[in-house]
Amino acid sequence: MASKQLTSEEQTSLLNTLKERFEKNTNRHEGIVWDDVQTKIATNQNKMWSLNEMEKTGGEPDVIGFDEQTGEFIFFDCSAESPKERRSICYDHEALEKRKEHKPKNSAINMAKEMGIELLTESQYRELQKLGKFDSKTSSWVQTPEEIRKLGGATFCDFRYNTVFLYHNGADSYYAVRGFRGSLRI
Repeated sequence: MASKQLTSEEQTSLLNTLKERFEKNTNRHEGIVWDDVQTKIATNQNKMWSLNEMEKTGGEPDVIGFDEQTGEFIFFDCSAESPKERRSICYDHEALEKRKEHKPKNSAINMAKEMGIELLTESQYRELQKLGKFDSKTSSWVQTPEEIRKLGGATFCDFRYNTVFLYHNGADSYYAVRGFRGSLRI
């Protein structure tokens, strides 16, 4: 297993990328100061590693809020389309194991766990869409209610016709244009 520590060069590069994105998209985090975010990231190496994984897989993570109760900054994947390196995957490990042939390389739940992040919920996905237009050509798996998952299904969202749509599919399905978006609290 790879180390969850970034080199000082990787840390600097990630922080510069995040700062640039933060400054370009101030509408996503009004009232939040970059220096506060950077301090929080720099003091949590595991979360910095997770942010780097989000970045490496095409998620373009950005701060979208601050939780007053926990004192945590909230990051979402803010790439225009579902992160490129997280597509063509089924929903979870059970679905991956169920496929007998043409198995995808991984599942959304497995990848998120490996990265130390959570899949967006449907409500978080809708919150994200208030900050811009995302997934106008792709779709993203979202956390699926247990009652749906027990029956073999899973849910995903996309943005078409100026509307967020929630759909269902078999959890073992996968498509080149479907990935997942994650969230991380620091």
